Amino acid sequence: MSQTRPDIRAVMQGLLDAKGVAGPLADTDSLFVSGRLDSLAATEVLMVLETDFGIDLADADFDIARLDTIADLEALVAAKA
Repeated sequence: MSQTRPDIRAVMQGLLDAKGVAGPLADTDSLFVSGRLDSLAATEVLMVLETDFGIDLADADFDIARLDTIADLEALVAAKA
């Protein structure tokens, strides 16, 4: 049985919903820098990227601001696919 990977937009929308952040979200809207999501949510996103998408984010120079939008996240996943 193959396991399907979650959709990045769905993951982010779930985090926003859990935090009570409502409203439309464009692919280029800021998630973390804007304060929509906090450092705890960033940790959850990193875990999803590592466990569900196999992306190694152990680089000491990694900056969460590089993953501040859905477009950024989708580009990272596509690049690692």
